[in-house]
Amino acid sequence: MPGSSTRYPVELRERAVRMVSEIRADHDSEWAAMSQVAQLLGVGTPETVRKWCRQAEVDAGQRPGVTTEESAELKRLKRENAELKRANAILKSASVFFAAELDRPHFQQR
Repeated sequence: MPGSSTRYPVELRERAVRMVSEIRADHDSEWAAMSQVAQLLGVGTPETVRKWCRQAEVDAGQRPGVTTEESAELKRLKRENAELKRANAILKSASVFFAAELDRPHFQQR
């Protein structure tokens, strides 16, 4: 889930989302259900549980936004792009160096 802390394992996040949907009807609001789930599972704040629930809705196609999968792919592509830029810079430096070597007069020994 984008932006979600690795402080909580994926299994706990999924369980929290399931629990909110299971106990929602027993509460006056979704926030009240999220607050109880946060307390029961020892999650820092109900806001954390709310974010997990919203991301689960995006991943299920029930809400617009960037899915967890899309976010991971974007992160991977950005990392790959940075690596390619570094490699390109190294190759440019090497080509400048070798071009200068070719232009320099070389004296042949007899």
